[in-house]
Amino acid sequence: MPSVDVYNMAGEKVKQIELSEAVFQCELKPHLIHDVVVWQTAKKRLGNAKVKTRSDVSGGGRKPYRQKGTGRARAGTNRSPLWKGGGVIFGPNGRKFNKSVPKKVRSQALKSALSMKLGENEFKIVDKIDLDEVKTKRFVEALNNLEMSNALLVMGNIDSKVSLASRNHPSSKLLDVRGLNVYDILKYRGLIMDLEAVEYVEERLGK
Repeated sequence: MPSVDVYNMAGEKVKQIELSEAVFQCELKPHLIHDVVVWQTAKKRLGNAKVKTRSDVSGGGRKPYRQKGTGRARAGTNRSPLWKGGGVIFGPNGRKFNKSVPKKVRSQALKSALSMKLGENEFKIVDKIDLDEVKTKRFVEALNNLEMSNALLVMGNIDSKVSLASRNHPSSKLLDVRGLNVYDILKYRGLIMDLEAVEYVEERLGK
């Protein structure tokens, strides 16, 4: 089992813990990481292009003119695509980009991403993520103490002081452990987790 140091927010080592091999030292599977990142980004895409079909445009409540005797072609509605102001045939209609990824694949990709961060020495555990006051300056100082200016911070339970102090920092993100995902792990150079978050991840993914 891999042994890692645990730090406090001042960057001082306070103890060592052993991590689960099944979660933090598993086989890296880049193809699964890729599949999950594509799945996550696809969910964010919005197919906004949409046109009105003949059932959406206004009008068409009655026949425009009588069937015979006018010398014109027969017409049953002014919503026909052949008419000006009518509906559009085969136009875009709110495309969806959703993909399907099995739950086991997502779990394995998350474990691969965590193992990769640990293997690249870009992963640190702190006993508790907290601040004595709500100031972005204090938050930046804490990141510098941990030597991770660009990092994803994962907490077992979000602290209001840390949340307020971190929201103006452009190079970091605070995340509840229940929302931990592959895309955010890869987006930031470093990964910082508190002990409560580590315990939750090991319990959830170590099964």
